[in-house]
Formats: sequence, structure tokens, C-alpha cells
Amino acid sequence: MTSWASGTTCFRLSKPVCARRICRVAGYSCPQSLLKPLCNRHISGLQAGLNAQQRRTRPVITYANKGESDVKAAVGNPNDHQPLSGSGSQESSNPATSGSPQQSLQDLPAYPEDFVRRRMVVFVGIVIGYACYYLTRNSLTYTAPVMTADPALKMDITQVGTMTSIFPIAYGFSKFLSGVLGARTSPRVMLAGGLMATAIVNILFGFGHSMVWFCSFWALNGVLQGFGGPCCARILTSWFATKERGTYWGMWNIAHNLGGFGAPILAGSAARSFGWKWGMWAPGIVGVVVGVLLLFAVKDSPEKIGYPPVEIVKPNKKKDAAGVEQKESLLQLLVQNVLKNPYIWGMALTYFFIYVVRQGVTSWFVFYLMQAKGVADAGSAAFRVSGMELGGLFGSLLAGRISDALIAKNPKGGNVGKRVQVVIGYTVGVAAMLLAFWSVPATLPWLQWATVFMIGFFLYGPQMLIGLCGAELVGPESVGASEGFLGWIAYLGAANAGVPLSIIVKNHGWNAYFTALLAACGMAILLLAPMVNLKSYVQREALAKSKAA
Repeated sequence: MTSWASGTTCFRLSKPVCARRICRVAGYSCPQSLLKPLCNRHISGLQAGLNAQQRRTRPVITYANKGESDVKAAVGNPNDHQPLSGSGSQESSNPATSGSPQQSLQDLPAYPEDFVRRRMVVFVGIVIGYACYYLTRNSLTYTAPVMTADPALKMDITQVGTMTSIFPIAYGFSKFLSGVLGARTSPRVMLAGGLMATAIVNILFGFGHSMVWFCSFWALNGVLQGFGGPCCARILTSWFATKERGTYWGMWNIAHNLGGFGAPILAGSAARSFGWKWGMWAPGIVGVVVGVLLLFAVKDSPEKIGYPPVEIVKPNKKKDAAGVEQKESLLQLLVQNVLKNPYIWGMALTYFFIYVVRQGVTSWFVFYLMQAKGVADAGSAAFRVSGMELGGLFGSLLAGRISDALIAKNPKGGNVGKRVQVVIGYTVGVAAMLLAFWSVPATLPWLQWATVFMIGFFLYGPQMLIGLCGAELVGPESVGASEGFLGWIAYLGAANAGVPLSIIVKNHGWNAYFTALLAACGMAILLLAPMVNLKSYVQREALAKSKAA
């Protein structure tokens, strides 16, 4: 961690900091309490320790006996630092060799221990928080069977279908809208506030008795659910550099699996044991509690708690006639940085076809096993497709690690292009496993389970990495808008896996169904092919600056 001492006061980014923390950088233990000025003895100890580190060629920069204005003149005002959606250490100058002061955490030989701990709290918070979004999103799925069995409600499966059809339309639109509007809102507040709001909607849903009530609140739940994804994307790009972001993005992606695993346990068990109302109330109560905790545990970026950013970039800002920088409006962020970016459209259309496959698999595999393979009942068929979520967990984790390894192997290449190469490889794997599942006989249930596991393994990798590519293609202020737009197009693809695929199966049979899924894989690969060398936003900015110089 870079620290500066000024007289009897120590500054880290022009703020008083823990003397214990600063002395730990210098290799000294400090008994002084938090947020107190450093005495001369500790300043001397700090300087001696840092001099020793410099002799060991560790690139630690100090500014002794300089005022706050001198520090800002040397490193810039920390309030001007922006979190990145882009590249890692290969795109930053080395202060040890250039002589320039360190400006980001990734310039240090290693992240400070206290930063690593604080970042882990934030990361665990967004994983648990987004998993709880899935609890309140899937609550109706496991409560609906108990609702239809309640004679007081007089509800049938058609009415349940009406409610579940409203949700994806509202959710897809909300994800787009919240991503755009969230560019001017704290992601921490949106993440926690959205979770508490959707939890309260679940609780209010449980007090209803009419279809108007149920449909209204479930549509509202879809609107609020869209807040989660874009907020997590902005927090991830602020706390993790490109060289490690794929790994952590993949680890965050397991929130989908954790929430999907926990929903039937919590909502389903509560509904069966205490009645359908508790199937909605239990996830709602958990969501409210976790939402409150997120407000305290999660921070928007390292700068919000006094650390330097993990990466540095100054976004291109237009200036007026007087030379004053103008802040882009929300519409400009959306149009200029997202909608006019052809690569974002390529990623969005790829997402469309990936979600056609994903939703097509989850919605129709049980019916395929029962109608085409002769599996006796829905329970047996459900067991044979139960490995998809588990495979997806491992697949998304490995996809992130592979893409990070490719970037580290060739740091001068296109960072986004390296992730695209992984997506293409995974999509080929999806197609191969679809062919395998199509061919496996019903007499080998273990092999059917294994092929579904591998379908999930290969399918969740592209789902995770395409979102990451979209975040790295745009500037830091446009990450939410990019994720929202991609999510909207993705859920249009999910919607097309419903009625259109059902018509294909009804009129042309299951062979046509698999042909349609394989065609979707092929379209995704064709869309990705021109982007295998694509550079990230930060790489493009660095290249433009080097050419200008």
C-alpha cells in the first residue's frame, strides 16, 4: 500500500489512515490506535522501513515532509480515479522502472493483506446477495404446486403459466433499464435495495387471494429482479483487475447455482410444511435480512474506503468551448458506448442464441425423455437431467481460469478475444454433448445424467464469459448499461425457447428440436468468429494514447 507522511500527519490518498496499517507496510508493528496522527518516532520508523524496502528493490514510493497539495500534484487527486472494466497489469506502467509514482494497487508487488481481506468480504457479499435474488425469483416455482392443491384459491396450471409468462418479460426489460439508470446510482445501494424490495414483494404476494393480486406482484418482482446482475458487474469490475477478473467472475457466477439449489430447499420445504404462504414468506424474510447486511458489507469500489483503484484509466470526456469537461448523460452513455458499438451487438446476439439453448434444454429435456425415450415418469426424467446445475458450477469456474491463463500467457494480445476463444471452444462442447444426449439410449440412465452434466459444464461457461466480455468492451461508466442490454437480449432468446420450440416439437418432432438447438450453437460460433482478437476498452485507450504520443 502506498503511504505518504506529512509532518506529523500521514496521508494515504490525502486521508488519515491507521498507523498500524502504515507501519505494517514498513515492516514495523504499531501500537497506536486507528486514525491518529503519526508521531515523529513512527514517521522515522516508516521512513526507515521504506528505505530498507527500496534497497531490496521493492517499488514503494514515499513522500516525506510534503503537504497534501504536493501529494496530489504527484499522483493526482484520488477522487478523480475511476475503476476499470479493462485490462490488467500488462497495461500499466511499472513504477519501479519508469520512476512515476504508483497509481493503482496492481502496481504493487502484492496486494496489501487488509485490502485482500476487505475485498473478500465484498466478494462474498455479492455472491450471497445474488444467490438470494434467486431465492426470491424461484420461490413461485416451488410454491405453485401447493397453491394449485389449495381449494380456497381455485387455481389451475393455466393460471400458474400466466404468472410465469409475465415474469421474464418484466425481468428482461428491467435488467436493461436498471443497467442504464444504474450508471448514476451506487451499485451497493441498488443491489441491497433491490434485494430487500423483491423480498418484500414476495412477502406481500403471500397475503393475496386473487389472480390480479398475484400477477401484479409477480410482474413487480420481475422488474425488481433486474437490479441484481448489472450492480454485481459494476462492483466486480471495480474490485478486480483484468488479470484476475475472469477467475472471480466465474466464482461469482456460482451464485446462480447456489440460489437455484437453495430455492427448492427453502421455498419448497416451507410450502409443504407450513402452507403455500410460507413458501413465499420464507425467501422474503431471508432476502430482507441479507439485504440489510449487504448495505454494511459491500462497498462500491476500493476508492470508497480509501484505497487506490485496482486499475487506472481516465475515460474520454468531451470538453465544451471553454475547455471544461462535460459529463455524459445516461442517453449518451447508452447510445455512444453501447448501442453504437458493433461488438456489443455481436455479443448480444451470441447471448440470444446461447440462451435459446439454455432455456431449450431446461424446459424440454424432461418432456423429451418421457416422450421420445420412454422414461416412465417425470421424477425419473428429472433425476436424469439433475446434473446440469452441478456441471454448470464447475464449467463456469474453469472457463474464467482458462481465459485468465490465456491473457497471462500473451498479455499483448486482445484480452476480450482470449475470452471469446474460450467461449467458442465451450460452444463446440455444447454442440457435441447435445449430439451425445440425442444418441444415448434410455437404458443407460447414468450416461444420460453424465451427458447432461457436461451440457451444463459447457453451457454455463459462455453464459458467464459473454457478460464479462461485454463489461470489458466498454468504459467504466457504461458497464451497467452494457450488462443490462446484454441481459435484455438474452432473455428475448429465453422467451424464444418457449412457444417457438414447442411448435417445432409439435409439428416436426424431436429431431427438429435438436436440429434447432445445434443451429443456435452454430450461429453463436459464427457471430464470435470475427472477435477472436478483440481488445478491451483499456487496451484500445492505451493504444490510442501511444499513437498520439
